Amino acid sequence: MPKRILTGTVVSDKGDKTVVVKVERKVKHPLYGKIIRRSKKYHAHDEDNAITTGETVRIEETKPISKLKTWKVLEKVETSTKPKAAEA
Repeated sequence: MPKRILTGTVVSDKGDKTVVVKVERKVKHPLYGKIIRRSKKYHAHDEDNAITTGETVRIEETKPISKLKTWKVLEKVETSTKPKAAEA
């Protein structure tokens, strides 16, 4: 069975070699049909402590590393940055 790969935003990097990644998905409400956002937080292993809060990362499912960690950080996702406003 293939390993799941998710993309999310790092919300905490306070643990040693651990980051908390928030993964959001959009689902349709079963009765009203409105699109709503659902989120879940995953503890992921970051061996080099290279990831900081606010970055977008890809995480991969792995064997249990600790009580809460069953994911590891694959890579930092390169997101396009907004161009700086021209200064007067």
